[in-house]
Amino acid sequence: MDLFLSQDSLPFAVAAIMLFALVGIELVCLMIGFSVGETVDNLLPDDHGDISGLMSWLNVGRVPVLILIMLMLGLFSMAGFVIQIGAGALWSPLPSIVASLAALVLALPAVRVSSRWVARIVPKDETYAVDLADLIGRIGEVTVGPLDQGLPGRVKLQDQHGNWHVLRARAAGDQVPIMVGAPVLVVDLASGVFLAIPAPPDLLSS
Repeated sequence: MDLFLSQDSLPFAVAAIMLFALVGIELVCLMIGFSVGETVDNLLPDDHGDISGLMSWLNVGRVPVLILIMLMLGLFSMAGFVIQIGAGALWSPLPSIVASLAALVLALPAVRVSSRWVARIVPKDETYAVDLADLIGRIGEVTVGPLDQGLPGRVKLQDQHGNWHVLRARAAGDQVPIMVGAPVLVVDLASGVFLAIPAPPDLLSS
């Protein structure tokens, strides 16, 4: 605890606190049908200018930006504490600016490697590989809900290539709320939100 509260470790403590705060905010938002991560991705311009090379190197576009920020905060914090523990065991903790630069050097390649693994297991929120209209008529599963006519929930489904996608969705028309875990049929797309109905039994059996 003394290490966590020390002045030399302040940047790493702040990074850890920010990480826990972001995770908590995202979890609360997902429970009400909203995603901070999706909003951040939508605000990101298509043209990244002079830093496009760095962003590509960090796998921006393959992994949601919020996930990359969380990875950066977590790995920077861990690297910093490890550096300060090692330095303290050998002599004394490093000045915070020196330890921060060293932690950043270690964290950046670690983010690149770990984000590649994350890209394999985290489904992309709507896809650039297929047209959104191609997802209409496919069967998915409600992952955040229930789906009703209020705030959008989330539906997870596969496209024709076998890639997984998580879509913002509401229940179509005057459908009764559709519970989490229920199979649904995506029937339309309006204002960036997919509309779904309970999947017909004959489609499920086929």
